[in-house]
Amino acid sequence: MPIQKKSYNGAVDYLYALQYHGIKLGLENPFALMKLLGEPQKSFRSVHIAGTNGKGSTAAITAAILKKSGYRVGLFTSPHLVSFTERIKINGSPILESEIIRFTDHIRNAISTSLNPTFFEFVTAMAFYYFASEGVDCAVVEVGMGGRLDATNVLTPEVSVITNISLDHSEFLGESISDITFEKAGIIKADTPLVTAASHPEALAVLEQAAQGLSSKLHLYRRDFSGSLVSMDDRRIVFDYSGAGLSPSHTPDRAEYRNLSLPLGGKHQMHNASLAIRACEILSRRGFNIETDSIRNGLLNPDCQGRLERISSNPAVFIDSAHNPEAARSLADSIKDIFPSKKVVLVAGIMKDKDIKGILAPLIRIADSVVLTKPDSERAASPRELKKRVEEIGGRGHAPRSISIANTTAEAMEHAKKICQNGSIILVTGSFYTTGEVKELYGNKSGTLLSLREKYKMGNRT
Repeated sequence: MPIQKKSYNGAVDYLYALQYHGIKLGLENPFALMKLLGEPQKSFRSVHIAGTNGKGSTAAITAAILKKSGYRVGLFTSPHLVSFTERIKINGSPILESEIIRFTDHIRNAISTSLNPTFFEFVTAMAFYYFASEGVDCAVVEVGMGGRLDATNVLTPEVSVITNISLDHSEFLGESISDITFEKAGIIKADTPLVTAASHPEALAVLEQAAQGLSSKLHLYRRDFSGSLVSMDDRRIVFDYSGAGLSPSHTPDRAEYRNLSLPLGGKHQMHNASLAIRACEILSRRGFNIETDSIRNGLLNPDCQGRLERISSNPAVFIDSAHNPEAARSLADSIKDIFPSKKVVLVAGIMKDKDIKGILAPLIRIADSVVLTKPDSERAASPRELKKRVEEIGGRGHAPRSISIANTTAEAMEHAKKICQNGSIILVTGSFYTTGEVKELYGNKSGTLLSLREKYKMGNRT
């Protein structure tokens, strides 16, 4: 049956209803979907990116470099901040709402009822079918969760990237670093290079064993390529990069890129950019025509929303979608580095299935005041539950000057502005849902947020 009224909201409602099927890790459905759609994933070359944090930034930077090199580039990331269309892009332009309607209807009619695809399986199929239909040269694809059994793992990429590894999604991926690394290492393919910034000894042991077993050459950050910070503020970082160079030959020549500028805050973004550059160096040795200027110019304008992004200046408001302890620690370190003398009003909304205390602990230590809130999601923890966790953390060390609760993100931002002293900053974090709502409050008036916000119990994974 066609989507009711052929409307965009109708298409999105249908997609979100698939969340009733929950999260089903496994490749039987994705491969069946690909077969029904004519194997679209085989029509383009790809870069496949997994990892606990930094996947989205690394993917966006890689896509920007390839675009500057003259390629038609698909980009598939998740989740979105405001509009569902953000997930699927070609050369930086989101898929049109009319295309969402058309492809949802087409795939819905093509699949057999016995498949019962999940939300993410269906959206992955839509992205790959769209990329094939539009004739992209290369797609940069972010793993949804894990890797080995993720719907995106129907790809055979030119290069695999695993950004870093820490504990997250333990209920699905395992309780140890080794277990989680095993799942992420599942994206490694035979004779396909692997690029990683993983540093945990247990993670490296698993990755090295997996790569060796598949004859996959391992490119390790700090050993084979590296970045060196030159300067940093809230709007950009400048760094030097040392790597293999863009020569098509397989010589071990080193390349130096001086004073590369990236309009993202936080030292961790240098690591993500270095991963992207190394991936592009490998692509150049596998037939892609990538010049040094393409790397430098690609770094100047990656599409990275919600990563220490300034959305207002009076007072200064920053959003960052940190949603696990490692990301929260990186964010706290970045704030201390960039704003060592400024007071911070922290606005936090976190999903109840996350490590709430682990996320809040590093952020509380940099906060002068805290406003706790709940985005419009069934998965969100209540502000009172968050306050309880903050008080537990404060009882063992740094306690904020004030702790407030607000039932909505709009109320939270109004209160944060009232208590924000002259020269202080407001930092919004904890979830893509929280930062997405605040981003819309501050100027993104697409009017689509409410219809796109998660409505069902098993929502996106972030």
